[in-house]
Amino acid sequence: MLDVHLLSTQPNPLSAEELIAQVPIKMVNARRVSCDGGGGSLGHPKVYINLDQNKEAHACGYCGLRFQQEAHHH
Repeated sequence: MLDVHLLSTQPNPLSAEELIAQVPIKMVNARRVSCDGGGGSLGHPKVYINLDQNKEAHACGYCGLRFQQEAHHH
């Protein structure tokens, strides 16, 4: 039986949240982006993410990839 309390015995001790947090935020010029997980048929349903609501990064609800609108200087 695998002891889930000993992380050193696990094949990958990092959680999915920790792994996706290591992926850099994708900076984009658009006000809206789509995300499908990037895996083709292994991805997830396409979702659209509005980025102009605030200046922070927005995460995809399926895979956790983060997108942020680049600052526009007028």
